[in-house]
Amino acid sequence: MTETPMRARAVVDLAALRANVRALRARAPRAQLMAVVKANAYGHGAVPCARAARQAGAEWLGTATPHEALALRAAGDTGRLMCWLWTPGDPWREALEADIDVSVSALWALEEVTAAARASGRVARVQLKIDTGLGRNGCQPGDWEKLVAAARDAETAVLIKVTGIWSHFACADEPGHPSIRAQLNVFKDAIAYAEAQGLTPEVRHIANSPATLTLPEAHFDLVRTGVAMYGISPSPELGTPEELGIRPVMTLSASLASVKRVPGGHGVSYGHLYTTPGETTLALVPVGYADGIPRSGSGTGPVLVGGKWRTVAGRVAMDQFVVDLGGDSAAPGDEAVLFGPGDEGEPTAEDWARATGTIAYEVVTRISARVPRVYVGDNDVEDTFEDTGA
Repeated sequence: MTETPMRARAVVDLAALRANVRALRARAPRAQLMAVVKANAYGHGAVPCARAARQAGAEWLGTATPHEALALRAAGDTGRLMCWLWTPGDPWREALEADIDVSVSALWALEEVTAAARASGRVARVQLKIDTGLGRNGCQPGDWEKLVAAARDAETAVLIKVTGIWSHFACADEPGHPSIRAQLNVFKDAIAYAEAQGLTPEVRHIANSPATLTLPEAHFDLVRTGVAMYGISPSPELGTPEELGIRPVMTLSASLASVKRVPGGHGVSYGHLYTTPGETTLALVPVGYADGIPRSGSGTGPVLVGGKWRTVAGRVAMDQFVVDLGGDSAAPGDEAVLFGPGDEGEPTAEDWARATGTIAYEVVTRISARVPRVYVGDNDVEDTFEDTGA
């Protein structure tokens, strides 16, 4: 870790990330693994995390938007790479020229990608998505025959190659939910129909992190691991990170900006939602909702200061919040740990999720670019692609 003092820092343990990828690969030994690095790798930093995942054996990378995928190519990644969230007019041609697999869920998207293939002179690598029941993106089963026929015609014209058929679970983080079996059945039927029509996908995939951990029958040819790769349990019902054999990758901390004694009855932060019950010591933590600390953590968010859990006193502001240290002392520059693996008694991202009524995915992903990422655990590991600072 850098020795330069920082207002706040998010320490990202790349050794832990690599260990998580290996553990997830062991859960699906007959399938390839896609490391999902969308949304700046769930807030952890796309390029360093993508590199670490490749080092741990991830055959694929996955992003939501084409711009995220193109940034990885600009950083030097040359392996298999897929992106799936497209809107009309997006950079199809640039993606084709960068050897990115693109997802198609509707005829309009197939028309745009085939136009890009004609313009570029390249065969587009296309993965067809079927909506098996999540109700977001993906082709409705009733429209699947038309999409498959159009894709087959585009293959015959040597404009595309269908490299994959895929879908996404709605409730894989709820073991035993009836939608899981129903979606698997729709997915198998969609694959069987497409293959009967002459399509020969390289990979068929539906398993996200929870399905990778709990549903071997859903592994098919490829599993897509997102939040679990970063050491976060997809759901408390599935077990803690330790029980799942993974380790949280990010530790968020800040240096106290102010420590002062105040009398009893002293209002704290906007609206005076908190008033000191007696003479006490207040410490100022210099991060707020501009840094990604949820305002809903006002009065509830846990923080480790001086070896003890504290709770946010009053409202979280844009740049700062306060904790009441009671009779304990501290000094400006002392460390406040908001969340981490929990090894030293600090809260975890899941603790923050419970305190703020959300999920740990959101807790880590929302940490803003204003908080520097500090990477550890990457010594003596050979790079797999160039880091251009993206």
